[in-house]
Amino acid sequence: MSNNEINPSRRLVLGGLSTGVAVAALAGTARAQSAAPAAAAPQPLQDPTTKYPQPPFPRQSQEWPGLTSRMEPRPDHGEESYKGSGRLAGRKALITGGDSGIGRAAAIAYAREGADVAIGYLEQEEPDAQEVLELIRAEGRKAVALPGDIRDEAFCQQLVSDAVEQLGGLDILVNNAARQQSAASLADISTQQLDDTLKTNVYAMFWITKAALSHLQPGSTIINTTSVVAYSPPENLLDYSATKAAIENFTKGLAKQVASKGIRVNGVAPGPFWTPLQPSGGQPTDALVEFGSDTPLGRPGQPAELAGVYVLLASPESSYSTGQIFGATGGNGGP
Repeated sequence: MSNNEINPSRRLVLGGLSTGVAVAALAGTARAQSAAPAAAAPQPLQDPTTKYPQPPFPRQSQEWPGLTSRMEPRPDHGEESYKGSGRLAGRKALITGGDSGIGRAAAIAYAREGADVAIGYLEQEEPDAQEVLELIRAEGRKAVALPGDIRDEAFCQQLVSDAVEQLGGLDILVNNAARQQSAASLADISTQQLDDTLKTNVYAMFWITKAALSHLQPGSTIINTTSVVAYSPPENLLDYSATKAAIENFTKGLAKQVASKGIRVNGVAPGPFWTPLQPSGGQPTDALVEFGSDTPLGRPGQPAELAGVYVLLASPESSYSTGQIFGATGGNGGP
């Protein structure tokens, strides 16, 4: 038998092997196809102008800092609508102002994306905080309650220390807590109000971020809540608008400072959002009736509409975004 000839028995063996490989490949393909998830049902389009409540709203007011349960209509934070997909699995997040409003929406979304979450809030906000903590635990995630006043530097340092200890680390920091009090004239803004607003919105962000930096590893993220008023300050929110402009500049500068450490820093600039900030002194009572009507979408935003932005900025999906400000203003200017 020449070298070019193949023994018949060998040909049978090789043919059998080829057939076996082909059959196995086809079987594997069939298994893969049968295991593939069914295509999701198409979702109907939703008109953003009518998706959520539109003004006019009932006249209402609350004592600072306000509670979600007393708002009419009650804000939507994604309690029923937000569906997670594991985008933050294993992450550990600290969110200030996580009891209500935008912070609450972020906390719910983070938990449903697989993160453990610590929330900072004022003791007066305990009823709202307990609702959020229950929602986090319902997702099988660790929920950490950290009540206290972030106008105090020592508490801010303790807040971070307790969050790191109870979560077992820290990957995501969301500086979201804010104080907003409407004043018709500069003459109506007391030194105490100015001090409270600056300490809550700017000093606390500085203290908390400074304390957190030593715990953040490459891949960690910081997200600061600024506002559309940093770009277009209304006449009744002079002190608040000034703090939001400071937050934006802090965000952009810090992003440059820590980029080499692999830490990203971004901001979110909401427009008029329906949160307890508004009826607890953040807007004149009369103005609340038509709150958000001056936007092109004709209504205020709901916290649930920002949840996806905070998830995106916390996830690796936005790994090339740092020093950026993401706007959600209903069409009224902004970044």
